[in-house]
Amino acid sequence: MSLKVRLAILNFLEFAVWGSYLTSLGNFLFKNGLGDQIGWFYAMQGIVSLFMPSVIGILADRWIQAQRMLSLCHLMAGLFMALAGFYCMSAEILEFAPLFALYSVSVAFFMPTIGLNNSVAFNALTQAGLDTVKDFPPIRIFGTIGFICAMLFVNFVGPEGATFQTSYMQLFVCAALSMIMMIYALSMPKCPVSKGASSGSLSDRLGLKAFSLFKQRKMAVFFLFSMMLGVSLQITNGYANPYITFFKEIPEYAGTWAAKNANALISLSQISETLCILLIPFCLKRFGIKGVMLMSMIAWVLRFGFFGMGNTSDGLWLMILSCIVYGIAFDFFNVSGGLYVDKETDPSMRSSAQGLFMIMTNGLGATVGTLSAMWVVNHYVVASDPVELQLEGWRTSWYIFAAYALAVAVLFWIAFSDKRSDGKGIDAESIADAESVDGGGMTIEKI
Repeated sequence: MSLKVRLAILNFLEFAVWGSYLTSLGNFLFKNGLGDQIGWFYAMQGIVSLFMPSVIGILADRWIQAQRMLSLCHLMAGLFMALAGFYCMSAEILEFAPLFALYSVSVAFFMPTIGLNNSVAFNALTQAGLDTVKDFPPIRIFGTIGFICAMLFVNFVGPEGATFQTSYMQLFVCAALSMIMMIYALSMPKCPVSKGASSGSLSDRLGLKAFSLFKQRKMAVFFLFSMMLGVSLQITNGYANPYITFFKEIPEYAGTWAAKNANALISLSQISETLCILLIPFCLKRFGIKGVMLMSMIAWVLRFGFFGMGNTSDGLWLMILSCIVYGIAFDFFNVSGGLYVDKETDPSMRSSAQGLFMIMTNGLGATVGTLSAMWVVNHYVVASDPVELQLEGWRTSWYIFAAYALAVAVLFWIAFSDKRSDGKGIDAESIADAESVDGGGMTIEKI
Protein backbone atom coordinates (compact mmCIF):
# COMPACT_ATOMS: atom_id res chain seq x y z
CA MET A 1 0.00 0.00 0.00
CA SER A 2 1.44 3.37 -0.99
CA LEU A 3 2.27 6.00 1.62
CA LYS A 4 -0.33 8.43 0.27
CA VAL A 5 -3.08 5.83 0.59
CA ARG A 6 -1.97 5.02 4.14
CA LEU A 7 -2.05 8.71 5.08
CA ALA A 8 -5.44 9.15 3.40
CA ILE A 9 -6.79 6.36 5.62
CA LEU A 10 -5.19 8.04 8.66
CA ASN A 11 -6.99 11.30 7.91
CA PHE A 12 -10.24 9.50 7.12
CA LEU A 13 -10.22 7.79 10.53
CA GLU A 14 -9.10 10.90 12.43
CA PHE A 15 -12.04 13.01 11.33
CA ALA A 16 -14.52 10.14 11.25
CA VAL A 17 -13.99 9.97 15.02
CA TRP A 18 -15.11 13.58 15.29
CA GLY A 19 -17.90 13.40 12.73
CA SER A 20 -19.55 10.52 14.58
CA TYR A 21 -20.84 12.84 17.29
CA LEU A 22 -19.95 16.51 16.71
CA THR A 23 -23.12 17.51 14.83
CA SER A 24 -25.48 15.00 16.47
CA LEU A 25 -24.53 15.16 20.16
CA GLY A 26 -26.79 18.17 20.69
CA ASN A 27 -29.74 16.20 19.34
CA PHE A 28 -29.06 13.33 21.75
CA LEU A 29 -28.75 15.71 24.70
CA PHE A 30 -31.92 17.55 23.70
CA LYS A 31 -33.85 14.28 23.48
CA ASN A 32 -32.67 13.15 26.91
CA GLY A 33 -33.47 16.12 29.08
CA LEU A 34 -30.11 17.91 28.81
CA GLY A 35 -31.06 20.41 26.13
CA ASP A 36 -30.39 23.29 28.52
CA GLN A 37 -26.77 22.13 28.90
CA ILE A 38 -25.80 21.66 25.24
CA GLY A 39 -23.60 24.75 25.25
CA TRP A 40 -21.34 23.39 27.98
CA PHE A 41 -20.53 20.25 25.98
CA TYR A 42 -19.50 22.25 22.92
CA ALA A 43 -17.76 24.96 24.96
CA MET A 44 -15.53 22.28 26.49
CA GLN A 45 -13.89 21.76 23.11
CA GLY A 46 -12.82 25.39 23.13
CA ILE A 47 -11.72 25.32 26.75
CA VAL A 48 -9.39 22.33 26.33
CA SER A 49 -8.08 23.81 23.06
CA LEU A 50 -6.57 26.64 25.11
CA PHE A 51 -3.93 24.36 26.65
CA MET A 52 -4.12 20.65 25.80
CA PRO A 53 -2.69 20.83 22.22
CA SER A 54 0.32 22.77 23.53
CA VAL A 55 0.95 20.38 26.42
CA ILE A 56 0.58 17.25 24.31
CA GLY A 57 2.64 18.85 21.53
CA ILE A 58 5.56 19.47 23.89
CA LEU A 59 5.46 15.84 25.02
CA ALA A 60 5.46 14.68 21.39
CA ASP A 61 8.33 17.01 20.48
CA ARG A 62 10.52 16.06 23.42
CA TRP A 63 9.83 12.59 24.74
CA ILE A 64 7.17 10.50 22.96
CA GLN A 65 7.17 9.95 19.20
CA ALA A 66 4.21 11.72 17.61
CA GLN A 67 2.66 8.59 16.11
CA ARG A 68 2.78 6.92 19.54
CA MET A 69 1.34 9.99 21.25
CA LEU A 70 -1.41 10.04 18.62
CA SER A 71 -2.17 6.41 19.44
CA LEU A 72 -2.12 7.06 23.20
CA CYS A 73 -4.44 10.06 22.94
CA HIS A 74 -6.95 8.08 20.89
CA LEU A 75 -6.78 5.26 23.43
CA MET A 76 -7.69 7.65 26.25
CA ALA A 77 -10.27 9.56 24.20
CA GLY A 78 -11.94 6.34 23.05
CA LEU A 79 -11.88 4.80 26.52
CA PHE A 80 -13.62 7.72 28.18
CA MET A 81 -16.11 8.11 25.34
CA ALA A 82 -16.97 4.42 25.74
CA LEU A 83 -17.40 4.96 29.49
CA ALA A 84 -19.74 7.85 28.68
CA GLY A 85 -21.71 5.50 26.42
CA PHE A 86 -21.94 2.82 29.12
CA TYR A 87 -23.14 5.41 31.59
CA CYS A 88 -25.89 6.52 29.21
CA MET A 89 -26.86 2.92 28.54
CA SER A 90 -27.19 2.03 32.22
CA ALA A 91 -28.70 5.25 33.60
CA GLU A 92 -32.47 5.48 33.79
CA ILE A 93 -32.27 9.28 33.83
CA LEU A 94 -29.18 11.04 32.50
CA GLU A 95 -27.49 13.44 34.88
CA PHE A 96 -25.31 16.27 33.66
CA ALA A 97 -22.31 15.90 36.00
CA PRO A 98 -21.17 12.29 35.33
CA LEU A 99 -21.79 12.43 31.57
CA PHE A 100 -20.09 15.82 31.23
CA ALA A 101 -17.07 14.67 33.26
CA LEU A 102 -16.49 11.58 31.11
CA TYR A 103 -17.09 13.50 27.89
CA SER A 104 -14.72 16.29 28.95
CA VAL A 105 -11.82 13.93 29.57
CA SER A 106 -12.42 12.29 26.20
CA VAL A 107 -12.47 15.64 24.38
CA ALA A 108 -9.37 16.81 26.26
CA PHE A 109 -7.42 13.93 24.74
CA PHE A 110 -9.06 14.13 21.32
CA MET A 111 -8.48 17.79 20.49
CA PRO A 112 -4.65 17.49 20.44
CA THR A 113 -4.89 14.60 17.97
CA ILE A 114 -5.85 16.99 15.14
CA GLY A 115 -2.42 18.64 15.29
CA LEU A 116 -0.67 15.33 15.97
CA ASN A 117 -2.35 13.79 12.95
CA ASN A 118 -0.97 16.59 10.77
CA SER A 119 2.48 16.25 12.31
CA VAL A 120 2.57 12.52 11.61
CA ALA A 121 1.45 13.05 8.01
CA PHE A 122 3.96 15.83 7.34
CA ASN A 123 6.79 13.80 8.86
CA ALA A 124 5.94 10.78 6.71
CA LEU A 125 5.79 12.85 3.53
CA THR A 126 9.07 14.57 4.32
CA GLN A 127 10.83 11.27 5.03
CA ALA A 128 9.60 9.97 1.69
CA GLY A 129 11.00 13.02 -0.09
CA LEU A 130 7.57 14.28 -1.10
CA ASP A 131 6.41 17.90 -1.26
CA THR A 132 4.10 18.57 1.69
CA VAL A 133 2.58 21.68 0.07
CA LYS A 134 1.68 19.76 -3.08
CA ASP A 135 0.90 16.31 -1.69
CA PHE A 136 -0.84 16.97 1.63
CA PRO A 137 -4.05 18.82 0.56
CA PRO A 138 -5.37 15.88 -1.56
CA ILE A 139 -4.66 13.59 1.38
CA ARG A 140 -6.40 15.94 3.82
CA ILE A 141 -9.56 15.90 1.70
CA PHE A 142 -10.11 12.33 2.92
CA GLY A 143 -10.45 13.73 6.43
CA THR A 144 -13.50 15.67 5.31
CA ILE A 145 -14.81 12.56 3.54
CA GLY A 146 -14.37 10.59 6.76
CA PHE A 147 -16.24 13.26 8.71
CA ILE A 148 -19.14 13.14 6.22
CA CYS A 149 -19.26 9.33 6.16
CA ALA A 150 -19.44 9.18 9.97
CA MET A 151 -22.25 11.76 9.98
CA LEU A 152 -24.24 9.76 7.44
CA PHE A 153 -23.59 6.50 9.31
CA VAL A 154 -25.06 7.76 12.60
CA ASN A 155 -27.90 9.37 10.64
CA PHE A 156 -29.07 6.23 8.83
CA VAL A 157 -28.03 3.33 11.12
CA GLY A 158 -30.37 2.24 13.89
CA PRO A 159 -34.06 1.42 14.30
CA GLU A 160 -36.63 3.52 12.47
CA GLY A 161 -37.27 6.73 14.36
CA ALA A 162 -34.34 6.16 16.72
CA THR A 163 -31.17 6.16 14.66
CA PHE A 164 -27.78 6.70 16.26
CA GLN A 165 -28.03 10.48 15.83
CA THR A 166 -30.56 10.58 18.69
CA SER A 167 -29.02 7.70 20.67
CA TYR A 168 -26.03 7.11 22.95
CA MET A 169 -24.85 4.66 20.28
CA GLN A 170 -23.07 7.56 18.58
CA LEU A 171 -20.71 7.60 21.59
CA PHE A 172 -19.88 3.92 21.02
CA VAL A 173 -19.31 4.58 17.31
CA CYS A 174 -16.86 7.32 18.27
CA ALA A 175 -15.12 5.05 20.78
CA ALA A 176 -14.81 2.20 18.27
CA LEU A 177 -13.30 4.47 15.64
CA SER A 178 -10.86 5.84 18.22
CA MET A 179 -9.69 2.33 19.04
CA ILE A 180 -9.17 1.57 15.34
CA MET A 181 -7.24 4.81 15.04
CA MET A 182 -5.20 3.91 18.12
CA ILE A 183 -3.98 0.73 16.41
CA TYR A 184 -3.58 2.23 12.95
CA ALA A 185 -1.51 5.19 14.15
CA LEU A 186 1.22 2.83 15.31
CA SER A 187 1.73 1.69 11.71
CA MET A 188 2.84 5.17 10.66
CA PRO A 189 6.55 6.00 10.06
CA LYS A 190 8.41 6.92 13.23
CA CYS A 191 8.58 10.60 14.10
CA PRO A 192 11.76 12.08 15.60
CA VAL A 193 11.93 13.52 19.11
CA SER A 194 14.37 16.10 20.42
CA LYS A 195 15.80 15.08 23.77
CA GLY A 196 18.41 17.81 23.78
CA ALA A 197 18.05 21.35 25.02
CA SER A 198 14.78 23.01 24.23
CA SER A 199 14.87 25.37 21.27
CA GLY A 200 13.02 28.04 23.21
CA SER A 201 11.54 29.00 26.54
CA LEU A 202 8.40 27.35 27.80
CA SER A 203 6.46 30.54 27.10
CA ASP A 204 7.65 30.49 23.48
CA ARG A 205 6.70 26.85 23.06
CA LEU A 206 3.24 27.53 24.47
CA GLY A 207 2.76 30.29 21.92
CA LEU A 208 2.82 33.16 24.43
CA LYS A 209 5.44 35.07 22.45
CA ALA A 210 2.83 35.77 19.79
CA PHE A 211 0.86 37.95 22.22
CA SER A 212 3.40 40.68 21.47
CA LEU A 213 1.55 41.07 18.15
CA PHE A 214 -1.17 42.91 20.06
CA LYS A 215 1.21 45.87 20.22
CA GLN A 216 0.52 46.37 16.50
CA ARG A 217 -2.86 48.04 16.02
CA LYS A 218 -3.54 46.21 12.75
CA MET A 219 -2.89 42.78 14.26
CA ALA A 220 -4.70 43.62 17.48
CA VAL A 221 -7.81 44.57 15.48
CA PHE A 222 -7.49 41.42 13.36
CA PHE A 223 -7.21 39.07 16.35
CA LEU A 224 -10.05 40.85 18.14
CA PHE A 225 -12.36 40.33 15.18
CA SER A 226 -11.10 36.75 14.80
CA MET A 227 -12.35 36.11 18.32
CA MET A 228 -15.65 37.88 17.61
CA LEU A 229 -16.22 35.83 14.46
CA GLY A 230 -15.05 32.69 16.25
CA VAL A 231 -18.18 33.08 18.37
CA SER A 232 -20.14 31.73 15.39
CA LEU A 233 -18.06 28.59 14.82
CA GLN A 234 -19.77 26.06 17.10
CA ILE A 235 -23.34 27.40 17.21
CA THR A 236 -24.71 25.27 14.37
CA ASN A 237 -22.68 22.24 15.50
CA GLY A 238 -24.58 22.30 18.76
CA TYR A 239 -28.02 23.52 17.74
CA ALA A 240 -28.67 22.85 14.03
CA ASN A 241 -29.44 19.15 14.53
CA PRO A 242 -31.87 19.66 17.47
CA TYR A 243 -33.58 22.47 15.55
CA ILE A 244 -34.09 20.47 12.37
CA THR A 245 -35.23 17.38 14.30
CA PHE A 246 -37.66 19.55 16.28
CA PHE A 247 -39.83 19.85 13.17
CA LYS A 248 -40.94 16.25 13.78
CA GLU A 249 -42.92 17.60 16.74
CA ILE A 250 -45.00 19.83 14.43
CA PRO A 251 -47.77 17.83 12.69
CA GLU A 252 -47.42 19.48 9.27
CA TYR A 253 -43.66 18.71 9.17
CA ALA A 254 -43.58 15.43 11.12
CA GLY A 255 -43.27 13.16 8.07
CA THR A 256 -40.72 15.21 6.11
CA TRP A 257 -37.42 13.61 5.12
CA ALA A 258 -35.24 16.40 6.52
CA ALA A 259 -36.87 16.28 9.96
CA LYS A 260 -35.94 12.60 10.17
CA ASN A 261 -32.46 12.95 8.69
CA ALA A 262 -30.95 16.11 10.18
CA ASN A 263 -27.39 14.82 10.08
CA ALA A 264 -27.67 13.93 6.40
CA LEU A 265 -28.93 17.43 5.63
CA ILE A 266 -26.15 19.05 7.67
CA SER A 267 -23.54 16.96 5.86
CA LEU A 268 -24.09 19.26 2.87
CA SER A 269 -22.18 21.85 4.90
CA GLN A 270 -19.05 19.68 4.93
CA ILE A 271 -19.42 18.94 1.22
CA SER A 272 -19.65 22.68 0.61
CA GLU A 273 -16.43 23.19 2.62
CA THR A 274 -14.54 20.88 0.31
CA LEU A 275 -15.75 22.66 -2.81
CA CYS A 276 -15.35 26.22 -1.51
CA ILE A 277 -11.64 25.73 -0.85
CA LEU A 278 -11.23 25.79 -4.63
CA LEU A 279 -12.64 29.35 -4.75
CA ILE A 280 -10.14 30.83 -2.31
CA PRO A 281 -7.20 31.50 -4.70
CA PHE A 282 -9.44 33.40 -7.16
CA CYS A 283 -11.22 35.37 -4.44
CA LEU A 284 -8.00 36.33 -2.67
CA LYS A 285 -6.52 37.60 -5.91
CA ARG A 286 -9.68 39.45 -6.92
CA PHE A 287 -10.92 40.86 -3.60
CA GLY A 288 -7.96 40.72 -1.20
CA ILE A 289 -7.92 39.45 2.36
CA LYS A 290 -10.32 42.04 3.74
CA GLY A 291 -12.83 41.27 1.01
CA VAL A 292 -12.61 37.53 1.59
CA MET A 293 -13.02 37.95 5.34
CA LEU A 294 -16.09 40.12 4.75
CA MET A 295 -17.51 37.43 2.46
CA SER A 296 -17.10 34.97 5.31
CA MET A 297 -18.87 37.27 7.76
CA ILE A 298 -21.80 37.90 5.41
CA ALA A 299 -21.99 34.14 4.79
CA TRP A 300 -22.41 33.63 8.55
CA VAL A 301 -25.32 36.09 8.47
CA LEU A 302 -26.94 34.03 5.70
CA ARG A 303 -26.08 30.75 7.42
CA PHE A 304 -28.07 31.72 10.51
CA GLY A 305 -30.74 33.74 8.72
CA PHE A 306 -31.63 30.96 6.27
CA PHE A 307 -31.99 28.53 9.17
CA GLY A 308 -34.41 30.92 10.86
CA MET A 309 -36.53 31.37 7.72
CA GLY A 310 -36.49 27.74 6.60
CA ASN A 311 -38.38 24.61 7.47
CA THR A 312 -38.21 20.94 6.50
CA SER A 313 -40.99 21.14 3.88
CA ASP A 314 -41.56 24.01 1.47
CA GLY A 315 -38.77 25.97 3.17
CA LEU A 316 -36.22 23.17 2.81
CA TRP A 317 -34.45 25.07 0.03
CA LEU A 318 -33.54 27.77 2.55
CA MET A 319 -31.93 25.19 4.85
CA ILE A 320 -30.03 23.77 1.87
CA LEU A 321 -28.81 27.28 1.02
CA SER A 322 -27.70 27.65 4.65
CA CYS A 323 -25.58 24.51 4.27
CA ILE A 324 -24.13 25.72 0.96
CA VAL A 325 -23.03 29.13 2.27
CA TYR A 326 -21.41 27.43 5.25
CA GLY A 327 -18.46 26.48 3.05
CA ILE A 328 -17.75 30.17 2.44
CA ALA A 329 -18.46 31.10 6.07
CA PHE A 330 -16.01 28.56 7.49
CA ASP A 331 -13.30 28.17 4.85
CA PHE A 332 -12.91 31.80 3.84
CA PHE A 333 -12.49 32.79 7.48
CA ASN A 334 -10.10 30.05 8.56
CA VAL A 335 -7.96 29.76 5.45
CA SER A 336 -7.68 33.47 4.63
CA GLY A 337 -7.18 34.29 8.30
CA GLY A 338 -4.41 31.74 8.64
CA LEU A 339 -2.78 33.05 5.48
CA TYR A 340 -2.95 36.65 6.71
CA VAL A 341 -1.32 35.69 10.01
CA ASP A 342 1.40 33.80 8.14
CA LYS A 343 2.16 36.79 5.89
CA GLU A 344 2.05 39.46 8.59
CA THR A 345 4.24 37.85 11.25
CA ASP A 346 7.96 37.34 11.54
CA PRO A 347 9.14 33.81 10.64
CA SER A 348 10.48 33.38 14.17
CA MET A 349 6.96 33.46 15.63
CA ARG A 350 4.74 32.22 12.81
CA SER A 351 3.92 28.95 14.55
CA SER A 352 3.13 30.82 17.76
CA ALA A 353 1.01 33.30 15.83
CA GLN A 354 -0.98 30.47 14.25
CA GLY A 355 -1.47 29.04 17.73
CA LEU A 356 -2.73 32.42 18.91
CA PHE A 357 -5.14 32.54 15.96
CA MET A 358 -6.54 29.18 17.06
CA ILE A 359 -6.79 30.31 20.68
CA MET A 360 -8.72 33.44 19.70
CA THR A 361 -11.09 31.62 17.33
CA ASN A 362 -11.57 28.01 18.45
CA GLY A 363 -10.63 28.71 22.06
CA LEU A 364 -11.98 32.00 23.39
CA GLY A 365 -14.37 32.81 20.54
CA ALA A 366 -16.00 29.42 20.23
CA THR A 367 -16.31 29.04 24.01
CA VAL A 368 -18.01 32.41 24.42
CA GLY A 369 -20.18 31.67 21.39
CA THR A 370 -21.49 28.32 22.54
CA LEU A 371 -22.24 29.52 26.06
CA SER A 372 -23.96 32.65 24.72
CA ALA A 373 -25.94 30.57 22.22
CA MET A 374 -26.99 28.24 25.05
CA TRP A 375 -28.35 31.22 27.00
CA VAL A 376 -30.22 32.58 23.96
CA VAL A 377 -31.80 29.23 23.03
CA ASN A 378 -32.69 28.39 26.63
CA HIS A 379 -34.33 31.80 26.98
CA TYR A 380 -36.44 31.66 23.83
CA VAL A 381 -37.08 27.91 23.45
CA VAL A 382 -39.00 26.61 26.46
CA ALA A 383 -39.84 22.91 26.37
CA SER A 384 -43.11 23.38 28.26
CA ASP A 385 -44.43 25.86 25.68
CA PRO A 386 -46.66 24.78 22.75
CA VAL A 387 -44.69 23.71 19.69
CA GLU A 388 -45.73 26.84 17.81
CA LEU A 389 -44.13 29.05 20.47
CA GLN A 390 -41.05 26.85 20.55
CA LEU A 391 -40.66 27.20 16.80
CA GLU A 392 -40.97 30.97 17.11
CA GLY A 393 -38.31 30.84 19.83
CA TRP A 394 -35.96 28.85 17.60
CA ARG A 395 -36.40 31.33 14.77
CA THR A 396 -35.84 34.28 17.06
CA SER A 397 -32.61 32.65 18.24
CA TRP A 398 -31.33 32.20 14.68
CA TYR A 399 -32.17 35.81 13.84
CA ILE A 400 -30.26 36.99 16.91
CA PHE A 401 -27.22 35.01 15.77
CA ALA A 402 -27.56 36.47 12.27
CA ALA A 403 -27.83 40.02 13.66
CA TYR A 404 -24.68 39.47 15.69
CA ALA A 405 -22.75 38.26 12.65
CA LEU A 406 -23.99 41.27 10.65
CA ALA A 407 -22.85 43.67 13.38
CA VAL A 408 -19.40 42.06 13.38
CA ALA A 409 -19.21 42.40 9.59
CA VAL A 410 -20.09 46.10 9.67
CA LEU A 411 -17.63 46.85 12.46
CA PHE A 412 -14.89 44.89 10.67
CA TRP A 413 -15.52 46.80 7.44
CA ILE A 414 -15.15 50.08 9.33
CA ALA A 415 -12.29 49.23 11.70
CA PHE A 416 -9.97 46.96 9.72
CA SER A 417 -7.68 48.24 7.02
CA ASP A 418 -4.67 46.71 5.35
CA LYS A 419 -2.76 48.39 2.57
CA ARG A 420 -1.83 45.02 1.14
CA SER A 421 -5.38 43.64 1.26
CA ASP A 422 -5.57 43.83 -2.54
CA GLY A 423 -4.04 40.37 -2.61
CA LYS A 424 -0.67 41.37 -4.05
CA GLY A 425 2.19 39.27 -2.82
CA ILE A 426 0.02 36.22 -2.17
CA ASP A 427 1.61 33.61 -4.36
CA ALA A 428 0.30 30.21 -5.39
CA GLU A 429 2.51 28.36 -2.93
CA SER A 430 1.16 30.38 -0.02
CA ILE A 431 -2.41 29.64 -1.05
CA ALA A 432 -1.64 25.94 -1.41
CA ASP A 433 -0.06 25.97 2.04
CA ALA A 434 -3.13 27.69 3.45
CA GLU A 435 -5.34 25.00 1.94
CA SER A 436 -3.61 22.45 4.13
CA VAL A 437 -5.38 24.15 7.02
CA ASP A 438 -8.21 21.98 8.28
CA GLY A 439 -11.23 22.40 6.04
CA GLY A 440 -13.68 19.87 7.38
CA GLY A 441 -13.45 19.42 11.08
CA MET A 442 -14.65 22.73 12.54
CA THR A 443 -11.14 23.70 13.79
CA ILE A 444 -7.90 25.04 12.38
CA GLU A 445 -4.51 23.39 12.63
CA LYS A 446 -1.65 25.01 10.74
CA ILE A 447 1.67 23.22 10.41
